[in-house]
Amino acid sequence: QVQLVESGGGLVQPGGSLRLSCAASGFTFNRYVMRWYRQVTGKQRELVAAITGGDSPNYADSVKGRFAISRDNAKNTVYLQMNSLKPEDTAVYYCNAARAVGFTTQDYWGQGTQVTVSS
Repeated sequence: QVQLVESGGGLVQPGGSLRLSCAASGFTFNRYVMRWYRQVTGKQRELVAAITGGDSPNYADSVKGRFAISRDNAKNTVYLQMNSLKPEDTAVYYCNAARAVGFTTQDYWGQGTQVTVSS
């Protein structure tokens, strides 16, 4: 059974840091591109960061220089280190695993973890 379980969210003051984790099971982790998305109620889900199996990261412009995505293929876990947090980073953060299979995309989602940046 495929599972993606996020953890590490919470309430933090502006300028603070949080580290999100996403533990994966039930699929071959290192074959999948891992992504972090976020969503504010009433708005579209936004891609925040992505990392390939070969550790090549990419970031949304809004988080570049503040967030860092990493993965540990031995632990089947992807991380999102978030520094210099701003109130506009407040959202539910979701972990996603995806890979192309023929002409389709196979992807899985976690349940999300709330991040609130507020004084």
